[in-house]
Amino acid sequence: MSQADHTAILALPGLASGSSAAPARRVRVFGPRALLALSWLAPLLLVAVWEILAQTGYVTPQVLPAPSKVVRTAWRLATTGSLLNDLGTSLLRAAVGFAIGGSIAFALGILVGFSRLAEALIDRSVQMVRAIPFLALLPLVIVWFGVGEGQKIFLVALGVAFPIYINTTLGIRQVDGKLLELGRVQGLTTAQMITRIILPGALPSILTGVRYSLATAWLALVVAETIGAQAGIGFLAMDAREFLRTDVVVLTIVIYALIGVVADSIARLLERRLLAWHPNFSGAAR
Repeated sequence: MSQADHTAILALPGLASGSSAAPARRVRVFGPRALLALSWLAPLLLVAVWEILAQTGYVTPQVLPAPSKVVRTAWRLATTGSLLNDLGTSLLRAAVGFAIGGSIAFALGILVGFSRLAEALIDRSVQMVRAIPFLALLPLVIVWFGVGEGQKIFLVALGVAFPIYINTTLGIRQVDGKLLELGRVQGLTTAQMITRIILPGALPSILTGVRYSLATAWLALVVAETIGAQAGIGFLAMDAREFLRTDVVVLTIVIYALIGVVADSIARLLERRLLAWHPNFSGAAR
């Protein structure tokens, strides 16, 4: 082989002397907007099939009303103001319960995560209470708080607390030991270790607990609003059940589903903003 041929071969991409084959670039088949549209494809198809079956008579209105009727019912209740009042009442209960339960659980999670003594004193009791179903606690909670707002907020706070507590403790315990050793080598104080290494390292697990808690908050609120409520989405559903208004019952289920989607989207947004430094979330942040 001549020198010219040898030079021409080395000039080919990836074959130059001292270099390995260039890594293939990742080709994005779907962009963020396309993926967002795809995520709504299955729900929209389900609604379309539901509407067709209801309009053709395969599903009777008494069993499952058509989505168009549910939309008309939502518009009628919204124009009268009753739907917005019930929705606002439920949102306020969920927000207050989440704030109370989340704050207490976060404090206990940090305490147990940093102290084996605190774990011995607290964790066993928390796990025992966590194993008790909401419905089993409901009679006792009614005795404590009656059927007013305190009972509903307490149940929401109780349901919210456990996911945040567990994930906060787990996140602190799972911080990479190499990072802690690096902090000691750098001469960081205990406070600096906590604020710069431990809490940021535990943040992905803590935010996962927040996502679970947002779903649990509505589950607890549904249970709470079925007893003695005078307003709220749960009250609206129970009142509609008494009069066999399946369109209103389905509307409340759809509202719970939409609130869950919005709450999860807010949690995902917090993850992208607060964890932009994390390699597993940096791609989603862009």
